[in-house]
Parts: sequence; structure tokens; C-alpha cells
Amino acid sequence: MSKVFEALQRLERESGKVLPGVLPSAQEVFKNGSGDSQAAAAPETEPEPEPEPEVPPIPVLTHTNGASNGASAEKIEPAFRISNIRAENVTLTPESRLVYHLEPDSPGADRFRLLRMRLWPLWEASKLKTLLVTSALAQDGKSTVVLNLATALAEQGQRSVLVVEGDLCHPSLSPRLGISNRAGLSECLEDGQNPLSLIRRMDPLGWYLLSAGEAHGNPTELLQSPMLAGIFETLRSYFDWIIIDTPPAMPLTDTLSLRQYADSGLLVVRADKTPKEAVEAAIARVGSQNLLGIVLSASEEIDRLYSDYRKSYGPGGKGKQKKVG
Repeated sequence: MSKVFEALQRLERESGKVLPGVLPSAQEVFKNGSGDSQAAAAPETEPEPEPEPEVPPIPVLTHTNGASNGASAEKIEPAFRISNIRAENVTLTPESRLVYHLEPDSPGADRFRLLRMRLWPLWEASKLKTLLVTSALAQDGKSTVVLNLATALAEQGQRSVLVVEGDLCHPSLSPRLGISNRAGLSECLEDGQNPLSLIRRMDPLGWYLLSAGEAHGNPTELLQSPMLAGIFETLRSYFDWIIIDTPPAMPLTDTLSLRQYADSGLLVVRADKTPKEAVEAAIARVGSQNLLGIVLSASEEIDRLYSDYRKSYGPGGKGKQKKVG
């Protein structure tokens, strides 16, 4: 520090007074014994206050299809609406086995009306929204139940029903509906695609489908991805019902990966075909507490009983009530 500044400090200490013509900020430097000659040589008059920095305006995000004058603009995705989902016409054949639509007066269609009636109170009580449908073994009729139950629950479009094809190994819904297996759940898990953008409306059935897509990796590993939780959380916000078509419970573990995202489940058993041991093993694997019940498929006994009823009480039947004249 220069001799001039040392003399000023000494004078201040001895007098205990504020030095005339020197700003307090400069004197603070003297007291601390630090600084240089340029910092200490403060002007005798206070400088004009610095202007406050300008606050940048809050950007307004607008939805645009492109940027003007080469400038980029952030896009906002429009709100998702079920009414905006693209429709695809299905092609049904007897091999589709969608009796609820093709044969609405059949005993099979009536069984699905009964199943809908049994599920309805649980939905009204907010206890059931996402339903898993599985089977003990392959070819037990699981996908047939999914197609018919979804059609029954949709009630010709009165309820929004989404079918999620969770069988990534052997997807069968798209071929039976006569449509292509486009991008779906696999692409959501592998590529992070938005599931809402991949849903299609099945006309004239009135429900919606998120197909399996085409898995390039191991399907079992894909279904164990933590991304699956976010997918179902997104889907639950938009639909009244979500039906998950899973692989058979035996021998794969895929059903267990999907089970945790369902409120409850149904186990499909084929009459006179599925071994009792396989049924017991499937219940043990899924957990009886996670099942609402068992759906018996391809039961010829029910068809026979229904046929006998129609013969007895249908038009011209023996049980037809006689007129009293």
C-alpha cells in the first residue's frame, strides 16, 4: 500500500473520525487493510446508480407446424381425445369366433352377456377397471374370450373399452380381426413411442386396440421393463375398461409381469381338454387372490342345454303357451 494511504489510515485511527471527501466504501477498504491504489482512490461524488437489468419476457409456447424465418418454435402436443383415434374396419369370418357380433342370439353370445352382468357391479363400485385375461395352456380359448368380452363391454360404443395385446410372443388378435399387426406395445417398450398414438378403433365392434407390435428383443425382458408402469398409468386415464390379453400362464412368466397392472383377472379353461393339474398350477402361479373366477370355454353341454330350451320354448316349441278361447 502507498505511503499516502498509510498516512490516511493512521490519521483515521488517531482521530476516530470519518475522513472528509472520502466515501464510506473507500474507507472500509482502509479499515480492512486491503485493496489497491485504484480501488482506494474513490471519487468525491457518488456515481449514478446502475440501471436494473431488463427482465426477459416469458416465452409463449404455441403449436406450430414449422418455424418462420428459420427460427425454431417449441411445439405443444394437442390434447388427446378418444374421438380423434383413427378407425379401422375389421374383417370377420367364422374363424374369428366373435359370436357376440356374428351370432348375437347364440348361447355363446348370451354367456358373454352374463359375464358382463357379473363384472358390471365391480366397475360401478370403482373396484374393477383393468382386467387381465389368461389361460392355463395355449389353445384354451383365451383370445376368443377377450374379443367377445370386449365387444360385450363396449355396448356398441357406449363404453370406451381398450384391449391391450400383451402376448408379444404369439399375437393372434390382429389376424383374427383381419387387420395388420402394426406398431404397438413392443414399440412403446423398445422405442419409447407414445401408446396413445398407436391405438386404433375397431369398427364396427366399437372398442379400441393397442396391438402387440413386433418385438425385436426378448418379449419376456420387454414386459419386465419399468416403462410398462407408465404406459398403463397413461392408458387408465382415458378408458372405462382395459382388457389385457396375456400369454398362457404356463410355462411363461409374462403373465406375472402384466398381472401387477391389472385390478383382477379371469382364467380361461377349455372344457374336456385342459388338464386339472394345469389349471391348479396356473391358479397357483397367478394367485387365487388375483382371479375373479374361471371362464369355461367350448362347452358343448351348455350348447345342448340352450338348444333344448329353444326347441321347447321357441317358436312352435312344445312349451308354447296355448291361447285360451
